[in-house]
Amino acid sequence: MKDLKKYIRDIPGFPKPGIIFKDITTLLKEGKAFKESIDMLASELEGKKAQVVLSVESRGFIFGAALAYKLGLGIVPIRKPGKLPHEKHTITYDLEYGKDALEMHKDAFKKGDKVLIVDDLLATGGTTRAVIDLVEKMGGEIAGIAFLIELLPLKGREKLKGYPVYSIIKDEYC
Repeated sequence: MKDLKKYIRDIPGFPKPGIIFKDITTLLKEGKAFKESIDMLASELEGKKAQVVLSVESRGFIFGAALAYKLGLGIVPIRKPGKLPHEKHTITYDLEYGKDALEMHKDAFKKGDKVLIVDDLLATGGTTRAVIDLVEKMGGEIAGIAFLIELLPLKGREKLKGYPVYSIIKDEYC
């Protein structure tokens, strides 16, 4: 197995001082590394009997689309407010530096469907927790949650207790 972490570039002070941005474009441009990351995530999610992959705006779209294709599932985008054209559910949640909101079409999946949540990075877990709450409000069941990167010091996994969480790059540096 490759050390995929070496393909992630750290950008200190972006988008604001004190933050170390994990730039995944350096992994995405390396076809073999990107393929390996998708293959590794797919191997964790195969057999979950899910009906759909939910991908979180915006970098999650990249991994969500590739995983949905690999697993033979549909993909549902979870977007920032004002981006979806049809009837939608909205959830507002707290971030470490403010508030945010996400939206999903009301017909994104059927009540009782099993869903996979995919994003590029698990930090504090606030965004993913909001997605879980939205899915459960809509009658869905979480079959699995997958990330390319998990920032271990931020303990985001604690907000996701009770759910199957997978990450392939565990980073101590954030």
